[in-house]
Amino acid sequence: MKLSTRSVVATGIGAAVFFILFKFVAIPTGIPNTQINVAEPWLTLITAIFGPIVGGLVAFIGHTLNDAVSYGSVWWSWVIADTAFGIIFGLGTYKLKLTNGDLTTIKLVLFNVWQLIANILAWSIIAPLGDILIYKEPANKVFLQGFVATGTNFVSILILGTLLLLAYNKTIVKRGSLKQED
Repeated sequence: MKLSTRSVVATGIGAAVFFILFKFVAIPTGIPNTQINVAEPWLTLITAIFGPIVGGLVAFIGHTLNDAVSYGSVWWSWVIADTAFGIIFGLGTYKLKLTNGDLTTIKLVLFNVWQLIANILAWSIIAPLGDILIYKEPANKVFLQGFVATGTNFVSILILGTLLLLAYNKTIVKRGSLKQED
């Protein structure tokens, strides 16, 4: 598999912004090691623009850097879950063409349906099971964390991710909208 120069640059910039948002713009939920995170809406925008591979790489690199810098070690079950979120969301929304300038209500609804599906799979299933299998964490604790992460990420993306997507689409010229002047 070969990534284009554009995809490599998008991955680097996307991961850097993801890391900064993850590290410095997070609101505690009251559940240990679980916060409302604005990095996830950013991830959905990057994934909508560049696809599932870039989305997965941005999540993997950004989350790994955050854990290493913030905690001194990487919590792999959640890095894997974040990576899975980017890939699942990207695969689900790939054919929607969310960033070609013709963003419709149905596309916005499907954007949020796919982010809900990806959130459930990543945070309510993959992350808790990874915590149990890798770290031998208690199931009740990690499933609570996973459910809270699913809910907060869903709402964060529903609001901020949708707004980012709308704002980005306003910058795109619709195909066929430019006409040659006589």
